[in-house]
Amino acid sequence: MMTLLAIDWSSVAVKTGQFILSFSILVVLHEMGHFFPAKWFKCRVEKFYLFFNPYFSLFKTKRGETEYGLGWVPFGGYVKIAGMVDESMDKDQMKQPPQPWEFRSKPAWQRLIIMVGGVFVNIVLAIVLFIMIMWVWGEEYLPAKNLQYGVYADSLATQIGIRDGDNIVAIDGKPVDNFGTIPAEIILNDAQQIQVQRDGQLVNLPVPEHFIKKLNKNKLEGFVDVRVPTVVDTVLGSANFIEGKLQKDDQIIAFNGTPVPFFHDLNRIKKNQGDKEATLTVLRGQDTAQVKVKLNDKASIGFGTRSPAVLFGTTTKRYTFAQSIPAGFNKCFETLDRYMTGLKQLFTGKVNASDSLGSVISIGNTFPGVWDWQRFWTLTAIFSIILAFMNILPIPALDGGHALFTLVEMITGRKPSDKFMEYAQMVGMILLLGLMAYALGLDFWRLFK
Repeated sequence: MMTLLAIDWSSVAVKTGQFILSFSILVVLHEMGHFFPAKWFKCRVEKFYLFFNPYFSLFKTKRGETEYGLGWVPFGGYVKIAGMVDESMDKDQMKQPPQPWEFRSKPAWQRLIIMVGGVFVNIVLAIVLFIMIMWVWGEEYLPAKNLQYGVYADSLATQIGIRDGDNIVAIDGKPVDNFGTIPAEIILNDAQQIQVQRDGQLVNLPVPEHFIKKLNKNKLEGFVDVRVPTVVDTVLGSANFIEGKLQKDDQIIAFNGTPVPFFHDLNRIKKNQGDKEATLTVLRGQDTAQVKVKLNDKASIGFGTRSPAVLFGTTTKRYTFAQSIPAGFNKCFETLDRYMTGLKQLFTGKVNASDSLGSVISIGNTFPGVWDWQRFWTLTAIFSIILAFMNILPIPALDGGHALFTLVEMITGRKPSDKFMEYAQMVGMILLLGLMAYALGLDFWRLFK
């Protein structure tokens, strides 16, 4: 019960809303990639559904020969094309003689186009979104060189020799530009060394063999953060001041007389001070002041800090529309390359499946707790290219599995039997449902853990 009360349900609602909208866009456009080619080649499309609808539908209506509907299981969607062995497993239809309007009656090249249409749409969507993002927002980031006070070294960083105040300047000799990408660069490039600037000297720190697994398990957290002074940006109404008050632009420099030059120093020292009174020494302009406050049960004082972006400044790469086109293409295929690298590490054992796999819960949790259109469209673009890659894998029950059988037919001139396709579809569905159940189980285990 206490765990449920501790959840910020308003944040969960915003994350859920963004996930449902993004997922719906991806699924509907993917299925339209199958729907329109099927119509062009005179196939009868019996159903078009967003989400799956076992036993009942939340909504349905019929237009012409096609039933359009909304299911209640948010794990995807489907179009049911007459004469095609798919997730509906409609064996009765397949027992009847082939009809001219059925999928199985069409030439192999038409069936191939119908099957890869969804993947094609997802690739195009990802490229278009990345182009739009580059054109509208550009790329804003915090340059690593702007960190005036270096990094705060968390537990994982100290294990490999990084210290508070170090500046990370290179990974395997490649200069670091964007501070926010450092953990991902270490994982995806299977980094062997990190170069830091310390007291004017360049220090090489080797990356231990199992460090990448630990960093991946921690979801890139517990490594390094920006080391910043504690400058008050907002004072919350929940703050319980006893003497004096914090003001905007105050810089907290001591806690109960102990110097706390940086925000993480303050966090360390007040960690076990829940429900206790404390005296803060603040720098206010050219003077110092004393503020007495009672911390809440979570040891929170009740203020918001000034962000590193404001303190140190960010860099934004701007693109004209013409420049955004190649930049969008590059971003799309760079994203795909990173995803494929992650899969390679998964299959080679460099990261654990139990730390990397996740279901719709993990996907939904990647969205921010406040509505952010730039982040929303960026994640939608990322998921679109990932969805395209996953669907083209040569696994029965996926588009890639159907496409593979059709390519074999086009090369050999022999079409697989309907019975073989039924068994292949069944095996593929069992594999996919098993993987989905495993991923969902991992997410629930992480939540309750």
